Amino acid sequence: MLKMAFKRLTYKLLVILLSFYTFSTSAQEANVNAGKTLFKNNCAACHNKDMKSKMTGPALGGVQDRWDDEADLYEWIRNSQGMIASGNARATELWTEWKPTVMTSFPNLSDEDIANILAYVNDQMIPKGPVDAGGPSSECAVPTEAESGNRMLYVFLFVVLALLAVILARIISNLNYMQEVKETGIAPERKTLGQILTSKGVMSFVIFLAIVTAGSITVKKATSFGRQQGYQPKQPIAFSHITHACEHKIDCKYCHDGARRSKHSVIPAANTCMNCHKAIKYGSTYGTAELTKIYASVGFNPNTDKYIENYDQLAEEDIKKIFTRWISSQAAEHDVPNDEVAELEIDQWDGIVEALTDEKAGDNSIAGPIEWKRIHNLPDHVYFNHSQHVTVGKLECQQCHGKVEQMKVVRQYAPLSMGWCINCHRQTEVKFASNGYYDNYYENYHEEIKNLKRNKVTVEDIGGTECQKCHY
Repeated sequence: MLKMAFKRLTYKLLVILLSFYTFSTSAQEANVNAGKTLFKNNCAACHNKDMKSKMTGPALGGVQDRWDDEADLYEWIRNSQGMIASGNARATELWTEWKPTVMTSFPNLSDEDIANILAYVNDQMIPKGPVDAGGPSSECAVPTEAESGNRMLYVFLFVVLALLAVILARIISNLNYMQEVKETGIAPERKTLGQILTSKGVMSFVIFLAIVTAGSITVKKATSFGRQQGYQPKQPIAFSHITHACEHKIDCKYCHDGARRSKHSVIPAANTCMNCHKAIKYGSTYGTAELTKIYASVGFNPNTDKYIENYDQLAEEDIKKIFTRWISSQAAEHDVPNDEVAELEIDQWDGIVEALTDEKAGDNSIAGPIEWKRIHNLPDHVYFNHSQHVTVGKLECQQCHGKVEQMKVVRQYAPLSMGWCINCHRQTEVKFASNGYYDNYYENYHEEIKNLKRNKVTVEDIGGTECQKCHY
């Protein structure tokens, strides 16, 4: 009986070890950053981001403590009305407090997605210390990527469980030995630890674990295939959105003018840069290093404040003389030591050549447009119109692109997947006020809103999830 009990205990421990392993591998990916994105895409329209104040929905801080069973909380998130209909006490209590506001159901959220959101909610409740006095103290400070501090704990617990499994396997081996001695009176050869670890049962479990792990990785990689979330290429010019959009409050649509009036947001031409940098010639971060690249691309001589005639016909050596002279004059003006000026000229000129030379054209000339690297790129079969979202829908740029004003180097913030877009259309409310574009829709829904049959109209209600809207 004792031997059978140990066998059952070992089997359960191996099952727990497998469950813990799969959970811990997903938990390493399931972090606060992922939860932040999911919260913004699914929850931010109704729940206050400070997690402490009520909005359309309740404050989410401490939400796990208000549910006796976490499984019920997960079910509530996926199907709140179903929970209410089933008579769940907590669900009924919430409905009584918040009706007639109906919580949107999220049946597509996985357990991992919900865990990520809850991790982000809990992280927001942790008091954040003051910014170091030596660094940025304003809203323009670059946010540090929050990390899940539990990774080492998961590794430690996994090692402990593995050791316990080995110990129990050894105990079972000893029990088998003693049982056989008692029954036969003959002492059999004792199994070594290596024989135990390579036994049929252990090897079967290891193979099963490998299959589960490989399957999990395959599914995750297949889901993310072709997506570029997090893509952050190095650009030919180190343009800082922190400096321009945050510190100097330049509106996104000043440079990306097309976003308000056309399908494309457009990459600003260097002439847009020159509107300011014809006067501002020394950068707060890079000095002359990056601004001189702009001047070189458009043929502007900062020494004389004039555009260079027949610039595209000048030899590269003549162009080099113009801009190295500018670099050295500014270095002297900004107290760069004399013994460093020559090296500065070489480094910055090499940077200009590297950033502006068009290698594909087989041409050494640096005159011409700046070859920015595209970051956001939807498939050819997808139609997306910036003006429809920015001017008509009145969306902020940050909703799709994240807090670009806090990015030193721009990266793709959102997955831009079909599911992500559809979820946004399901959650985003139509802004009828002072928006003549939606007048016809408003007439259809006005009575329902007036009679409290609905409290909002989403993009989905006006056809925002119809296939032909994006795939025509």
